Amino acid sequence: MIGVLIVDDQDLVREGLRMLLEAEPDVRVVGEAGNGRQALAQARRLDPDVVLMDVRMPEMDGIEATAKLVLSGSRARILMLTTFNLDEYVYHAMKAGASGFLLKDASGDQLAHAVRTVSAGQALLAPAITRRLIEDFCRGPAPGEPATGRLSERELEVVRLVAQGLSNAEIAARLYLSEATIKSHIARILAKLGLRDRVQVAVFAYEKGIVRPGRGA
Repeated sequence: MIGVLIVDDQDLVREGLRMLLEAEPDVRVVGEAGNGRQALAQARRLDPDVVLMDVRMPEMDGIEATAKLVLSGSRARILMLTTFNLDEYVYHAMKAGASGFLLKDASGDQLAHAVRTVSAGQALLAPAITRRLIEDFCRGPAPGEPATGRLSERELEVVRLVAQGLSNAEIAARLYLSEATIKSHIARILAKLGLRDRVQVAVFAYEKGIVRPGRGA
């Protein structure tokens, strides 16, 4: 059973999300919070698997709450709740350690899929809008050796494809390797760079110039 904490300052939004989630047999809403401070307290008390985190809230916004939650060592995976006009905030939240984002008007199926995906330790990177977030708001320096010298040529190839939003299966097909081999490459990349997940790999790729905004490689 996947335990979910819903964090949003609007009662109706929390109620709607709760109704959608409680219709799923493998998901349980363990609590709710109306701002970032409450979210931190509830996360410590309830130890959820996934936190649905709104971006703009009173007292403490979702970005600050996400950063504090990640720094606290919480095992919870964080899904940002957003609308299209909050793209820049979502980018910063992903840099802070969020595992992806979800639009507030997502369907029940999309919501359940997102919760299951991040709960399983994956990141919501595939949707085109996620790639647009990174490309629009990440303006890194020109390619340089210091940040990337630890990676092999094959690992750099994998990083480029992750940044384009490809899944493990798609990367495996592109490089003519097995999916298990790609998983191993990604695990080594995360360990070498000290990153949390695929979202942070993509952010790293754009910031360090491995992939340039608006271009695949």
